[in-house]
Amino acid sequence: MTKCRQFKTIAVAALAALAGMAGGAEAAQCGNSAAGFDAWKQQFASEAKAKGVGATAIAALMGTNYATATIAADRGQRSFHLSLDQFLAKRGGSVIASRGRALKQSNAALFASIQQRYGVPPGPLIAIWGMETGFGREHGNQNVLSAVATLAYDCRRSAYFTDQLYAALTLVDRGVITGSTRGSMHGELGQTQFLPKTILEYGAGGSLETPTGALTSTANFLKAHGWQAGAGYQPGEANFAAIQAWNAASVYQQAIAIVGRQIDGGDGGSGRR
Repeated sequence: MTKCRQFKTIAVAALAALAGMAGGAEAAQCGNSAAGFDAWKQQFASEAKAKGVGATAIAALMGTNYATATIAADRGQRSFHLSLDQFLAKRGGSVIASRGRALKQSNAALFASIQQRYGVPPGPLIAIWGMETGFGREHGNQNVLSAVATLAYDCRRSAYFTDQLYAALTLVDRGVITGSTRGSMHGELGQTQFLPKTILEYGAGGSLETPTGALTSTANFLKAHGWQAGAGYQPGEANFAAIQAWNAASVYQQAIAIVGRQIDGGDGGSGRR
């Protein structure tokens, strides 16, 4: 054997050995039914523990159940396929706008403080608040950790929700949530429905279960995604991109812009009359 061929053989063998090592350290495998959830959970818990997740969060993870209702909701989401008019009617856009104008007046000091700090006017914040939870009336009754763990296990968006699950476990370790915390179908929390990773990244202090904490954190999110004080937020205007970052559904984005403009008095949040 020539020296060149010998080096090539050694290199191939080394690559094969590395591949074998990687195979032994594969991430927990996703699945498409409840059948594999418990085995996945055991493997994920081992990986999470190795990454420093604490005992309290690991115990909470092991207490999760496969959330059939969450999977059904994730597969559905029919309202995002409606026309804009249909979506506004289904979500009660006119009611949100009317109630939102009253809330803007009754909470004027709060919204003035938020706008001064983050540059975000009341309209889009109130529109999001109303669209997400009916101004705090409907937070959901799904076990948050079970919902997020189920979606991390499910193959459809496993990578995205694996990040959310690690964030949720961090929140458990920090005492922000527990294994019994309830929220919406995908594990959203609070009056404007933050996913766990969004809480870690953009939570601006205060409980998301209160209007002040939720609205302040929502404004912080929008500012972090490029919101410019004084610019408009209708489609084609500078701040519409921040609304797009909040929710990927085009019909939702347009609805927030429209309802927000109705609440802000028709100027679209630009400050112009």
